[in-house]
Amino acid sequence: MTYIAADDRYESMTYRRTGRSGLELPLVSLGFWQNFGEDRPLEVQRAIVRRAFDLGVTHMDLANNYGPPYGAAEVNFGHLMRTDLAPYRDELVISTKAGWDMWPGPYGDHGSRKYLRASLDASLQRMGLDYVDIYYHHRPDPETPLEETMTALADAVRAGKALYVGISSYGPKRTAEAARILRELGTPLLIHQPSYSMFNRWVEPELLDVLEREGVGCIPFTTLAQGLLTDKYLDGVPEGSRASRGGSLDRSALTDENLARIRGLNAIAADRGQTLAQMALSWVLRDQRITTALIGASSVEQVEDNVAAATRVDFTDAELAAIDEHAVESGVDLWAGARDAGD
Repeated sequence: MTYIAADDRYESMTYRRTGRSGLELPLVSLGFWQNFGEDRPLEVQRAIVRRAFDLGVTHMDLANNYGPPYGAAEVNFGHLMRTDLAPYRDELVISTKAGWDMWPGPYGDHGSRKYLRASLDASLQRMGLDYVDIYYHHRPDPETPLEETMTALADAVRAGKALYVGISSYGPKRTAEAARILRELGTPLLIHQPSYSMFNRWVEPELLDVLEREGVGCIPFTTLAQGLLTDKYLDGVPEGSRASRGGSLDRSALTDENLARIRGLNAIAADRGQTLAQMALSWVLRDQRITTALIGASSVEQVEDNVAAATRVDFTDAELAAIDEHAVESGVDLWAGARDAGD
C-alpha cells in the first residue's frame, strides 16, 4: 500500500533551532544504531519509520557501520526511501557518519581524508541519495591532524554531498578547535553528538558551554543509557533485552546501586505521570542548549512513548533536586576512552 504521510504531522512536534544555524530539528530524532539491520524484519522497520515521520520526527540519524552487518541500516533505509519517503525528501534531515571501523585495512577507519571521502560516497550509494543533510566525523582521531579531518568534512559540503557537518564524542578542547578550523574554512560546525543521560553527565561541566559559545547544536545519544533508564530491568533481565544479548549493554551494569537509582528515578517519573523512559528524555531536553534527543526504537509503541516525552520538558526545582540524588555517573559511558584520547 502506498504510504501517504499524516496531514497533521507538524501540529504537535516542537522544533528547535540548531545552534546559530537556520536548521530546525524536532525535539526527538530517530537513530538507526540498533534495530535496523538484517536481524530485524524490514516491515517492522518500515512501521517504525512511518510512524515516526507521521509524528513529526523529520530527522533520521545513521552511520556507515550501523547494522548488523555494517552498512545494513543504510541499505534498509535506502529501501524505505525509495518505497515510502522519496516524495518527502525535502522534509527530511538525513545524517550519516564515518570514523569507526568500516572495512579492513588502514583506509577504513579513523579520520583521514581518504576514509571520510570514500565512506560518504559508499553511504550515499547504499541509501540511494545525492546528498546527506549532515555528515559527521564519528569520533576523535588523535593520530590524524584535525585540519585534515575537518577539511575533508568541509570538502563534502563544497562537493554538494552534504549540507552541514558535525562531530561526535569529541571532548571540549577538541570541539572548540574543530569549530575554529571549520569556521575558517567557511563551513561552520553545525552540531555535536555526545553520549548523555542521567547516568552519564560528562557534557555538563564544559562541553555544553563550549557549544553555546561556538553556536553549535547538540544531539545526545544513549539518552536512556541503552535501556537502563526504563522500567525494563526493575524485575530482572527479560529475554531478548539488550542486556540479555550482551554487546553494548552488559549485565554488569545492573548493579545493586544502579538498580536502586533506577527505582528511585522510576518513582519520580510516576509522580510526574511519566514512564521512566519518558522522564529520561524530558530531562535531557530540559536544557535549551540541547537541540534534539536521539531515540532508538524496536516498535511503534516505543516511538509513540518517546515522542510523548517532548511535551513535558519542564521540571520544578524540587523534581530536579530529587533527580540529582539518583542521576550520577553509573559506568555506562563506553565512549570515554576515545574522547579522552582525542582531547
